[in-house]
Amino acid sequence: MPSFFWILIACTAGGVLSVILAALLSLGASARRIPLLVSFAVGALLGAVFLEILPYAFSRTPAPSTVTAQLLGGILLFFMLEKLVLWRHSHGHEPVQAHAHDHGRSGALILIGDTFHNFVDGVLIAAAFVADFHLGVITALAIVVHEIPQELSSFLILLHSGFSRRRALFYNLLSGLAMLLGGMLASAAHESLQAWVPAMVAMAAASMLYVAVADLIPGLQRRLQIADTLQQMALIGLGVGSIWLMGNLLGHAAH
Repeated sequence: MPSFFWILIACTAGGVLSVILAALLSLGASARRIPLLVSFAVGALLGAVFLEILPYAFSRTPAPSTVTAQLLGGILLFFMLEKLVLWRHSHGHEPVQAHAHDHGRSGALILIGDTFHNFVDGVLIAAAFVADFHLGVITALAIVVHEIPQELSSFLILLHSGFSRRRALFYNLLSGLAMLLGGMLASAAHESLQAWVPAMVAMAAASMLYVAVADLIPGLQRRLQIADTLQQMALIGLGVGSIWLMGNLLGHAAH
C-alpha cells in the first residue's frame, strides 16, 4: 500500500477517532480513570523517542551531533510556543482538573491551539512514513495514544467553558481534521519533504519528549501516594513495552 494511504489512515486515527473515543470516555470520566490514560501515554511517548525515533535518526546521519542539536532546538521551540499559549492547553497538567476550571482560557483559544497542534502532528506523521514505514507506524501509534488523553482534556475544558456535548464534539472534530490536512499537504510535497525528513524526525522526537516530560509527567507527580506511584510506573512500563513490542513485530515482518 502506498505511503499516502498509510498517512491517511494514521492521521484519521489520530485526528478523528481519538476525538470520538475521548468524547465517549468523557461520559464516564473519573478522577481515577483519566490519569491511567496519561501514564500509559507517557510510556508510549518515551518509548517511541528512545527506542525507535532517535535510534533511526542516528543511524541515518554521519553526524549524530546534528540530530541532537535539532532535538535541542525543537524542545526550545515548543517551550516558546507554550509560552505563547499555543500549546499548553493541548496537554494540560492533569486532565482531571480541566473539569473543575479552565484557568480563564476560552473555548476559542483551546480550539486554535488544538488545530495548530494537530496540523503539526499530521506533518510529523507524514515525514515519518516518508522516511520509513516502520518509523511511520511507531510515530503514528505514539501520537494516537497521547491524543486520546489530550483530546479528553480539551473536551472537558470545552464543556466547562459552556459548550454542549454536541458542539464540543463537532468543534473538536473540525480541529482534528487539521491533522489530516497537515498529513496530506506534507504527503503532496513528498519530493521536497525528503530533504527535510531528518530534521522533521528530530522534531517529532522533540515534540514527544517535551510533551511527556514538561506537560504530562508534572501532572502525574501531584499524586504522591505509593499505590498511585506504583500504578503509574506499571502503566508507563506498559506504554514503553507496547512500543518495544510493536517495533519488534514490525522489524520481524520487514524481514
